[in-house]
Amino acid sequence: MKAPTTITITSFAAALLLTACSGSEPDAALPGNAQDDQPFAGIGPDEKVEMTGTEPFWNAEAVNGTLTYSTPEDMAGTTIAVTRFAGRGGLSFSGELDGKPLDVAVTPGTCSDGMSDRTYPLTVTLQLGDEQRNGCGWTDAQPFTDPVTGRE
Repeated sequence: MKAPTTITITSFAAALLLTACSGSEPDAALPGNAQDDQPFAGIGPDEKVEMTGTEPFWNAEAVNGTLTYSTPEDMAGTTIAVTRFAGRGGLSFSGELDGKPLDVAVTPGTCSDGMSDRTYPLTVTLQLGDEQRNGCGWTDAQPFTDPVTGRE
């Protein structure tokens, strides 16, 4: 099965925006409470969102209009400008990395990285060009939990 393209994630974000702005009845199939037409407020506009994924390994950090994306081959990471969008059920960050469109969708939901015992409060879908990557996320206000180290 082919991974969804950037257009899919961008279309999803556009649908969330239209639903939040329209005066018509919200579509019950869209994320969030169908009666709630307010933008997602679970992560503040100035909060740093940290993200991690495996296969392939990647990390990202989004804060104040920038996103830094790193891999084992680029540990220092590359910082790009992004647009933040608060939909009904989560956030998205959009920009361009190495000439490819980058879209990141962040939604509330228990997540496991599959490599550790950590439990994360956010799920992440990252689309870089034609490649989709999945991962987990957290913020200072919504940290991950790690039963081994006792971190909350």
